[in-house]
Amino acid sequence: MLTLTSVWTTILLAAAVALGPLATDMYLPALPQIGSDFGTGTDQVQLTLSLYMVGFAIAQLICGPLADRFGRKPIMIGGFVLFAIASIGCALASNIETLILCRFLQALGGSAGPVLGRAAIRDIYTPCEAAKILAILASIMALAPAVAPTIGGLLTASLGWSSVFLALGGYALVMAVVVAFGIPEPMRPEHRQSLKICSLLRNYRIIAKDISFLGYTLTNALIFSGLFAFLSGSSFVLIDFLGVPTEQFGLYFACMVAGYIVGNLTSVRLGRRLVPDQILVRGLIIAVAGGSLMAVLALSEVFNVWAVILPQALFMIGTGMVLPQTMAGALANFPTMAGSASALLGFIQMTAAAAAGALEQHRDVGRRRGAKVEAQKADRHAARGGHQRRITAISDAASPNPRRRTTARAIDPRRRRQVRVPAHRRPRRRAPEPRDERSALAPLPRALRQTRHRPT
Repeated sequence: MLTLTSVWTTILLAAAVALGPLATDMYLPALPQIGSDFGTGTDQVQLTLSLYMVGFAIAQLICGPLADRFGRKPIMIGGFVLFAIASIGCALASNIETLILCRFLQALGGSAGPVLGRAAIRDIYTPCEAAKILAILASIMALAPAVAPTIGGLLTASLGWSSVFLALGGYALVMAVVVAFGIPEPMRPEHRQSLKICSLLRNYRIIAKDISFLGYTLTNALIFSGLFAFLSGSSFVLIDFLGVPTEQFGLYFACMVAGYIVGNLTSVRLGRRLVPDQILVRGLIIAVAGGSLMAVLALSEVFNVWAVILPQALFMIGTGMVLPQTMAGALANFPTMAGSASALLGFIQMTAAAAAGALEQHRDVGRRRGAKVEAQKADRHAARGGHQRRITAISDAASPNPRRRTTARAIDPRRRRQVRVPAHRRPRRRAPEPRDERSALAPLPRALRQTRHRPT
């Protein structure tokens, strides 16, 4: 078994924490195919992401106190096993409702990795060291989202979207074995907390009243919600709107994850000569610049793949600098309640992310409804031709006497189909008059006609 301060322990903790991002990033390329197979719209498919975040947030409030009482390892192993069972349920789902339910159960198990991984880092290192280790852990963990969409796109294109969830279930089982036999228990026995309701509420009240914790946590939640808003709509924008092939989606996604890794490594390098708050401010400036650039390009109607990827990569650089500092700062004042503090941090973070995803879903539904209404108005206006109903009659040239027919075929432009028009509504044709000399003189007065025909 490895030592707590070993590099391999940090790598294994990063792999355990990466289960959360893998569960969202690996099946992003499969979202359009899931909607097509189940015959559902974008809004229902995006519920598999939003409700996953809701379950992820709720479960952290349970995992944190349980880990403070029984230790980090038992809760983490149990979470991985539950995640694997729920992943099999997702792969076997026959409708969108079953998939959403299994995704919720998947979130309950998957929350154990991130929340207890952060708590384990706080158990092992001091606050200043924890900021650097969390940045290194985040950069290692970012390798999983970098390759996850590529693997997910290849699995979806070759074996279907169910294979993505089977792969996630297998990864969770492997991590359960690794944590059980490869990592020692990081929590000290004297730091164990009681599971009484009064004690839990008192701990959460103490944590929530800490101004430093609130400041770092809200900053973390806001920047993470911006990241999740992009994730929830990225596959539809890149694949459906911009026409990126499913198997190439992961390559573009890797460019954005590379920005996150650059931000993490920059944070580690700057940590040698700057305090964490200074790194935090610089990261926020870069993130705001990236988000503003994407908004300007979108409002200018610059519809190009790189108009999305490059600003988001800049935003990810800032995110990679901000998130490790906010995590370390939020847990700094609670060495004996690191599990509960990490749980509350994760709950607020995931609640904000779920709200951002719901807002993105509502905006997408409103945009599609507005486009549908405008299309209907345009069709009605074009059909009426300036508010006038026009019905063009089609006479049957093969009939010897079309006037004796009771009905005729016509085209109604508003209905775009042929209809029957009753005979009394059709314009009647006047029979041509004979063109002889007597009929030609008919309009003349009687006296002139008689004068003209009088013999000389």
